[in-house]
Amino acid sequence: MKNSDIHMIYVLLDGVGDLPHPDLDGKTPLEAANTPTLDKLSKNGVIGEVISVGKGIAPESDIAVFNMLGYKFHHSDYAGRGVIEAIGVGIDFKNGDLALRGNYATLDDQGVITDRRAGRHIEKEDANGVAKEIESKINFSHPNTSVVVAPTIGHRVTVRIRSDSRELSSKITNTDPAYSNIGGMGVAKAVGDYLKIEKCLPLEENEDTKFTSNLVNEFNEQSIEIMKQSPINQKRKEQNKKLLSCILLRDAGNKYPDVIPINDKYSMNFSCIVDMPVELGISEVLKMKAFEAGGLTDYEEKAKVAAKAMETQNAIYVHLKGPDEFGHDGDAIGKMKNIEEIDQRFFKTLLENIDTGKVAVVISADHSTPCINKGHSDDPVPVLVSADFIKNDGTTRMTEEQAKKGSIGLIQGAEVIETSLNLIKSQI
Repeated sequence: MKNSDIHMIYVLLDGVGDLPHPDLDGKTPLEAANTPTLDKLSKNGVIGEVISVGKGIAPESDIAVFNMLGYKFHHSDYAGRGVIEAIGVGIDFKNGDLALRGNYATLDDQGVITDRRAGRHIEKEDANGVAKEIESKINFSHPNTSVVVAPTIGHRVTVRIRSDSRELSSKITNTDPAYSNIGGMGVAKAVGDYLKIEKCLPLEENEDTKFTSNLVNEFNEQSIEIMKQSPINQKRKEQNKKLLSCILLRDAGNKYPDVIPINDKYSMNFSCIVDMPVELGISEVLKMKAFEAGGLTDYEEKAKVAAKAMETQNAIYVHLKGPDEFGHDGDAIGKMKNIEEIDQRFFKTLLENIDTGKVAVVISADHSTPCINKGHSDDPVPVLVSADFIKNDGTTRMTEEQAKKGSIGLIQGAEVIETSLNLIKSQI
């Protein structure tokens, strides 16, 4: 049997992995959640554990998703999340530009970050208005330098800096104190309170890195002043809303990624349903057809579109964002309820619209986002391969604890799709 004979729906539940939490009587959100549909899929499949990027690496979403799609980059080969998001939102980007991922954040009068997402849910009008003010008022000391500030969803921003006189370097540090730039990859740091925006420093001693880090520092200093004076922030203050005080920058990139298209990698038609700029960028880079399927929480529509796609596609990757945000907010009960909602609205609808005798369902996560940490971690996440023709391994639920007992064992994120395809081919 060839890969092109297989039909598979591959669902990544963003940040669904977790650790035992006191608000859930020492259970994880997956363990505490009432998930009859996931349980049904589990009893019809086999389970294992996945470390998405590597032991000791608390990955950002971009590199985690690439790994979960089978792309394991060497540090020097990776383009950087800034570039991936710039591509995802359609910013004009060329090699030698500098692209960065940003967060609108709120500072107090001493410059301490009081909310690294400025309330998370920012009105589009305000996000776009502040961005336009920055673009029009910033004045770099080097001529022929320009900036694009592109708000995307919620607090998220993509920034592109271009110099017409020279190529910019990606070998610089983040100004966002919550993430390190390690060999071009973003890695979450263990952080505490009273953090301030950090100065951008060159990671190599040469003129290009010094020039680039100076531009980023100019952007930071000037944009903070512009935001302080912004009439939009005056209005937000009167309305008791969190101020858009700064943009925390991370994950610099300066080149378009060079990768094998996903259809060539697996010799099958591979498509996706994604919402966020980073996943949209990944789909563009991997030449993966993206289906429209409503907004972030239109779970029934996403399930129906995924099922319908099986008429023309061998595989479809579906990325559901919900659980991750509750993890970052430290809301274990909210995360549990979101998992229950996804079970009822997405997975139940999916099973009503596919023939599990012909279509396999593979479920995992891009990384763990423990509520107790409020950030990503390197903890293993469960993976489930389910279909009527898969012989169950004795596990009954897709949870962190049962995943340890599953027959798949512990695998790397970059092995998940290949392992799933081989399993399906061996039992179909």
